[in-house]
Amino acid sequence: MADTSPKPVALIVGAGAGLSASFARALSREGYALHLAARNTAKLESLAAETGAQLHPLDGTDAEGIRQLVEGVPGDLRVACYNPSARVRGPLTDLDPEQVRKAVEVTAYGAFLLGQAAAKRMLAQQPANGRRGTILFTGASAGVKGFAQSAPFAMGKFAQRGLAQSMARELHPKGIHVAWINIDGGIRNASRPERTEAEDNPDSMLNPEAIAREYMHLIGQDRSAWSDELVLRPWVERF
Repeated sequence: MADTSPKPVALIVGAGAGLSASFARALSREGYALHLAARNTAKLESLAAETGAQLHPLDGTDAEGIRQLVEGVPGDLRVACYNPSARVRGPLTDLDPEQVRKAVEVTAYGAFLLGQAAAKRMLAQQPANGRRGTILFTGASAGVKGFAQSAPFAMGKFAQRGLAQSMARELHPKGIHVAWINIDGGIRNASRPERTEAEDNPDSMLNPEAIAREYMHLIGQDRSAWSDELVLRPWVERF
């Protein structure tokens, strides 16, 4: 007899052609009903056709838009992932304050908006196997160490990491798994080939399919051993 139970729902905000596409495919293979949100959804049409995902045009810093999207997706929201971030580079004394504000809003404030909305939705759901859902934040090494001429990115990622830590301590006992993933290295994609030393050191950049498998592992972790942070680093990456 065919399984007629409703599919669990997964939402990725800031979806694109790289990591989030690989994650979307992995979720689809595991039977999730997918919702993908991005400012430009035209670039996601082929991915939506492949995975059956519904597309939602959305700016991650739009508080009302995030609220309506999270409240409106049908079914049980079991996975929510926030991917967007913004970089403004340059000497500290030359940075435009307005550009810095916008960058921090995208990276940190938007993460808060999705985290808050997803937590409200998941807390209202009945637990499945003792858990109500998983909230993931795509971080970076900038959330652990600030680099020269990259203060806005460090500000946003440090804030995002602190948000995830606070949420984990508050929500883990309530059945919501929260984790921040430190992507400590460059992600391989078609427009960003591996470094010149790749002939001697293959896999010198993170494979998005491999990252997606680790995201899926977080979703499936036993609640007796939940991770609240995960560092993913190529084997040749300098610490």
